[in-house]
Amino acid sequence: MLKNNIISKKALLYPLLMLAAMWLGFFLQMQGFFQSCFGAIIPLLPEGLLGIITSPLLHGNMEHIVGNSIPIAVLMFLLYQFYPLVANKVFITGWLATGFLVWLLPPIDIMTGDYLYTCTIGASGVVYVLAFFLFFSGVFKWNMKLLTISLLVVLYYGSLIWGMLPEELFSNLQEPSKISWQAHLAGGIVGVILALLFKKVGDKKKKFIWEFPNYYSEKDDKLWQQYKENHPEDFMELPYKKKDDIWERLDELRGK
Repeated sequence: MLKNNIISKKALLYPLLMLAAMWLGFFLQMQGFFQSCFGAIIPLLPEGLLGIITSPLLHGNMEHIVGNSIPIAVLMFLLYQFYPLVANKVFITGWLATGFLVWLLPPIDIMTGDYLYTCTIGASGVVYVLAFFLFFSGVFKWNMKLLTISLLVVLYYGSLIWGMLPEELFSNLQEPSKISWQAHLAGGIVGVILALLFKKVGDKKKKFIWEFPNYYSEKDDKLWQQYKENHPEDFMELPYKKKDDIWERLDELRGK
């Protein structure tokens, strides 16, 4: 699955840089450099625009940052290893587009319709961009190597789909959930759009030469003539014989 069995340096370096930035941001938070909602996305308010850039580097507590660090590392590795031609565009565009969508979404309590003053931080939106891009890109390209990556993403991160829905729909909460389903939803949407935009870039489904309409091979033609001379009985019984058997014998001749 790896090209020439070589792991890309970027596939190792960039996830480490992202993790370093996230943990540095968390350390600065703990030291009081990011207080209140400074650096967070505050929907529809000008002071929340800075969060489009900085919010993925900030986290509420240790559990929050650890929970985002593992999928960020894994998904960024897969992105830069298997989609090197578009990895930077997907990562940067996904980061900014997701943050902007979260800023545009009105912070309304879906149960009461009340306006909520929310501060959104965390890298989960980026996680959703990467997961949805990796899954749908493999499907759109219909390449077996990339489809394998899609299946791995579904296997380990398939439950992410539930995070795109408000938690209030599944449990009786006394107060609004602190989990930003808006960031998850925005990230998923952006990931799918990016997979569509870049579906013709990089690895695609391989088309073998004999699949083209005007394909002709002199070698295959000679093999076919040789087969007809050596096995005339097959053509006498052709209406009653499975064609697959003939092609299997031709494949055997090709192997010789």
